[in-house]
Amino acid sequence: VYNDFDRKHINTFSAIYNKGDIGDESDYIDEFKPFLKNMYYTHPDEKSLMEDIPNFVRIHAEPIPALGPYAQYKVMEKAKGNVVVTLDGQGADEELAGYHYFFGFFFKDLFTSFRWGQLVKEMVLYYKYHHSAFAYKTFAYFLLPKKMRTSLRVTKYNYLDAPFVKQYSNSNTIAGNLYGSSSLNDSLLDHFNYKLEHLLKWDDRNSMASSIESRVPFLDYRLVERTLASANTEKIHNGVTKSILREAMKGTLPEKVRNRMDKVGFDTPQDEWFRTKLFQEFIWEIFNSESFSKRSFFDVERVRELYKRHINREVSVAKEIWKCVNLELWFREFIDQKVSL
Repeated sequence: VYNDFDRKHINTFSAIYNKGDIGDESDYIDEFKPFLKNMYYTHPDEKSLMEDIPNFVRIHAEPIPALGPYAQYKVMEKAKGNVVVTLDGQGADEELAGYHYFFGFFFKDLFTSFRWGQLVKEMVLYYKYHHSAFAYKTFAYFLLPKKMRTSLRVTKYNYLDAPFVKQYSNSNTIAGNLYGSSSLNDSLLDHFNYKLEHLLKWDDRNSMASSIESRVPFLDYRLVERTLASANTEKIHNGVTKSILREAMKGTLPEKVRNRMDKVGFDTPQDEWFRTKLFQEFIWEIFNSESFSKRSFFDVERVRELYKRHINREVSVAKEIWKCVNLELWFREFIDQKVSL
């Protein structure tokens, strides 16, 4: 697959965790060991996150909804001193329907265009390969009116402050625009308009924090124009995402990687991190603070109850907990200090 020149000059940087942890992809990364010599690894954990939180909040300068960007932050930190430019895969999922909820848009597209025979075939093949009902749930969700989509998102964990929800629910861009697309290709365009810009900003902030240039070859304008204008069956076909890319990579990628069916994103074991004693002390200090109680964004008692349930393993909602924590830390760093001046 790779010649000797490639082996000597390609450097890879990966965030890995303990075997079996959410976000650990070391089994797939190891597929490249026979071909590449310069493979570097970083091992983020709850201790490194605790140490990095002040700088991480500071460099991003805005609240971010999950800790996937933290894994990227550590990857860029590892790359520093080894390379000055990295190649990043941002944009591939938005061009080629890589996220599994895109199946919901695909099914909706087939349904509303009366291609019901193909719809049944794709739904059957989806379950054959993925053994999940997730795509069917997103399909049903995307068929709902905007108001119902927004309501379901808000009431899933029901921890937002009621007046805040009432004031802003009618202008919810995610539920209203991003999840309201009429077809698969329209949904990809909407992702370029409403989502990809955030991912690119986080990528840029993370790389610049380590003085690294990050390049995104999937966003070469010629590739973007070609993929977004292509038929939806070149993106999802026979129950498989990124169909045209998988075909193009025959003989280039290891088959275990090329034919991989699950989709985990750039995830971390944050659910377990937030159950550790280290983070329980940190998070309870925030949730019990006077400043957090006065923000008027959250129903504070519900947030506390949600975190108790998370600790007790009744739910796994570290992403929701992080949103509350990160927003509070952002206010303390960028708003409260300025007000006090």
